[in-house]
Order: sequence, then structure tokens, then C-alpha cells
Amino acid sequence: MINHLDLGLTTFSRFRALQLLLVTGQITLVGNRKLKIYGKIYCGAGKRMKPANRVFFTDEQEALTAGYRPCGHCMPHEYKLWKQQYGN
Repeated sequence: MINHLDLGLTTFSRFRALQLLLVTGQITLVGNRKLKIYGKIYCGAGKRMKPANRVFFTDEQEALTAGYRPCGHCMPHEYKLWKQQYGN
């Protein structure tokens, strides 16, 4: 798990570091630290969250291991499976 603010001191440096991580495939998912939800990079909900709450994951297993659940908006199939297994 990579914290967004740990990628650099300025918005530009974080943007450049994030681009490099995306291009090299080191991150594929984004998560919200406070809500414990992860989703796809392009998800609208993920784009709106505060950088201080944003974390990045290499894969789905890393996110699940960290205690996050799938986003119901951008990952509806994974969310349904998670809800059947862990939900109420």
C-alpha cells in the first residue's frame, strides 16, 4: 500500500511519481483510507477523494489483505462476491 502524499512534496511531483507507477504496473487500484474501500483508478469516487485519504494498491489481494472492500460503483461483481462472503 502506497500513501498518495508519500509520493512527493508537491502536487506536480506526486503526479509524476503516480504516472510512473501506473505505467510500470506497480499500482492498479486506488483506495480510501478512511472508508476502507478500494476501486479502479478511473472510478469517479476515487478521483473526488482527498489526497490525504488516498492509497494505492498493486492488486486486489493486497487491498483485501489490508482490510479494504471493493467499490460497489466501479467493481459491482467483486462487491457482490465480497458482500456474499463478508457482508451482513
